[in-house]
Amino acid sequence: MENETIPKVEVISYRLYGELWLLAMATSVINRRSEATLARGGTELTARMAGDMSSPVENSWTIFKEYHIDEDVGFALPYPLEDLPHPYDAWISIARNLPELIKNNQLRVEVEKLATLNIDGLRGHRAQRLAHLVLGYITMAYVWGQGDGDIRKVLPSNIAVPYCKLSEKLGLPPILLYADCVLANWKKKDPNGPMTYENMDILFSFPGGDCGKGFFLVSLLVEIAAASAIKVIPSIFDAVQRKDSDTLQKALLEISSSLHKALEVFSQIHKYVDPNLFFNVLRIYLSGWKGNPLLSEGLLYEGVWDTPKKFAGGSAAQSSIFQCFDVLLGIQHSIGGVPADSAAEFLQEMRTYMPPAHHSFLLSLKSKPSVREFVLSEGNATLQEIYNKCVQAMVSLRNYHLQIVAKYIVIPARQQPQVEENLEEENRGTGGTNVMDFLKTVRSKTKNSLLKEE
Repeated sequence: MENETIPKVEVISYRLYGELWLLAMATSVINRRSEATLARGGTELTARMAGDMSSPVENSWTIFKEYHIDEDVGFALPYPLEDLPHPYDAWISIARNLPELIKNNQLRVEVEKLATLNIDGLRGHRAQRLAHLVLGYITMAYVWGQGDGDIRKVLPSNIAVPYCKLSEKLGLPPILLYADCVLANWKKKDPNGPMTYENMDILFSFPGGDCGKGFFLVSLLVEIAAASAIKVIPSIFDAVQRKDSDTLQKALLEISSSLHKALEVFSQIHKYVDPNLFFNVLRIYLSGWKGNPLLSEGLLYEGVWDTPKKFAGGSAAQSSIFQCFDVLLGIQHSIGGVPADSAAEFLQEMRTYMPPAHHSFLLSLKSKPSVREFVLSEGNATLQEIYNKCVQAMVSLRNYHLQIVAKYIVIPARQQPQVEENLEEENRGTGGTNVMDFLKTVRSKTKNSLLKEE
């Protein structure tokens, strides 16, 4: 993955998320290539991180910069580009006018008129991320059309070829990802103003009015709320190595505080996202072609593969923050590195939907000394209590997430006309899986990680 210098940032920190994370796994060629890329790049970064962590304050900015983690916005892309040069501006034009083109039934006509562009002119990581976001929007709009069941099972080669080549270059699947629609889909109205909902907007929209803006921006703001927690991670590992319980306690309190702030921000979703609009409109355009009966065989990427491919739709499980703190706190979803159940398998698969640098960061955390084992070995009641506060904050977030999924998916599904498919629809997230079962399992595993009083 190209490592462009990100402007005006010193990198540290990260995010947390609060959206309806649905999920699913992916088993495609690009995903396997992505894993190979991670294995190569992750080894180097992990080794460097292991060496540098001995001086956490001095080296953390450099370390996190290599993992594409920013000190202000965490795993989000700082200062996303808004425009692409000619001839890629043709993609931008369609993406900016998506709702109107869909309403007038002109979207597919305009997409089919596009020339097949070579991606070599997309220079730099931010330009490539913008192009991936734009092609993701166009692809979802082309496949789902007006959201009335008239779907396309073949993505034309003029979009499929550049999209798949760009995805391979970035180490990402060719479908709209959380890394696209949340992490790279934002701007400030006033560049000098604060990172608040009122001063922010998204770059591209689907039908449904401001529903998408609310959904994507609240998710982003949850990321930003938790961003301060990542910067203390080097201090945590340094404290464990030096057996410094006092420093560890302070760092863990910072994580607990950040997770609570993220939960507060998460609650804004009720203000900005209408459940019926989300379920009946926006959700359609976020749905993928894995675990989806409407595209049971997947989507054919014309000119790239001879057979359809299955990829999961956008999902909060593709965000790195929850998994980051799971690894850091020793919250186990696997046994001996092997997924213990389908929920753990989903979590593992969703890592292939993350930018490779972020996936590498998770791998690097896994290679470090166990914070949980150190807390247990110290026999320090105060330290154990503070550790439990962090775990409980994760439980609270997952509890809240379940409530959100009930409000935005389960209840609207039950209000639909009673047909045979309703029960399946009621529990299926945009990632294609049973989201309630998944979240309940993950919450249970998190609760089990609370340290019991002797």
